[in-house]
Amino acid sequence: MESILGLLRIRVKRGINLAVRDVRSSDPYVVIRMGNQKLKTRVIKKDVNPHWNEDLTLSVTDPNLPVKLIVYDHDLFTKDDKMGEAEIDIRPFIETLKMNLAGLSSGTVITRIQPSRQNCLSEDSCIIYSDGKVVQDLYLRLKNVECGELEIQLQWITFPSSRGF
Repeated sequence: MESILGLLRIRVKRGINLAVRDVRSSDPYVVIRMGNQKLKTRVIKKDVNPHWNEDLTLSVTDPNLPVKLIVYDHDLFTKDDKMGEAEIDIRPFIETLKMNLAGLSSGTVITRIQPSRQNCLSEDSCIIYSDGKVVQDLYLRLKNVECGELEIQLQWITFPSSRGF
C-alpha cells in the first residue's frame, strides 16, 4: 500500500443549472474519482439546482492524479445518464500546503487561480487560509454537456500517521 500524504475533503455544495435528462427535470448525483477511489453523493430527486452539502474524503497518495467529478441523472429502469463532468488539478492546492503559513490571519488569500482552457473553472478560485486551515472554493463548468456547473470546496486534513510533504 502506498503511503498517504493526507486526506482531501471535498464538500460538494450544489449544482447550478444542470441539464434536464428526464421529462422536465433530473435526479442528479455526483461521482468523484481519484486513481482507483470512487465516492458518490446521494441522489436528489427532480432538481436541476440541487444542494448536496456533502463531505466526501479521498486519500491522497499522488498529488499529480486529477480529481474527476461526473454528474449523473439517476434512472430506475435504464442506465443512469451522464450530465457532464469536470476535472480538478489539485497541485496548486497542494503547493500552498507546503508554504509556511504561520502568522497569517484568517481570511488571507494565499493564491488565486483564473479560469483557462486547461481547467474547468467558471470563475476565479481563491485558496484561502481560514481558521488554521487551507480551503479552496471552486465553481466548475461541466464539460460534454449543454449546461451546468458544480460548486465545491476543497480542504486538506493531515493526520499523525500521514507522510506529509
